[in-house]
Amino acid sequence: MRPRPLTLDPATEALEAATASLSVEAQKRAAKDAQKKTAKAEAAEQKHADKIATSVVTIKRIERNKKKFVTAIIGLEAFDLELKKVSKDLAKKFATGCAVTKVPSGGEEIVLQGDVSDEVEEFILEKYKQVPEDNIELVDDKKKKKAAAA
Repeated sequence: MRPRPLTLDPATEALEAATASLSVEAQKRAAKDAQKKTAKAEAAEQKHADKIATSVVTIKRIERNKKKFVTAIIGLEAFDLELKKVSKDLAKKFATGCAVTKVPSGGEEIVLQGDVSDEVEEFILEKYKQVPEDNIELVDDKKKKKAAAA
């Protein structure tokens, strides 16, 4: 058997074939363009990492009636999670109704029936590893009582 010649990946071969027929100045320009593209990709990756580091997942426990609660989860879309899929997972896990709704500020939130805010935090940390524990915040919203008519 003859030893196989060493080959580069197809993209590198194509690049070498294209640059072999170019002049020296064109090769320099192509190298400079490649550097710019890699720098842009690195900058975009860094920006995304910064966005994830500053993003906060807020888990709110909202009182509906005297003993009825809903749990709202805001900010998961920053961690590249599909909210529909997450809501289905939460609905299965806690055996309750769950929905994705739009927030007036422009984002989306997951609304889960019942007071399961502590368990939701544990579930998110366990199932979705890309969400850091430091970025999760628990909030307890109480319904404001109507002022007594005087």
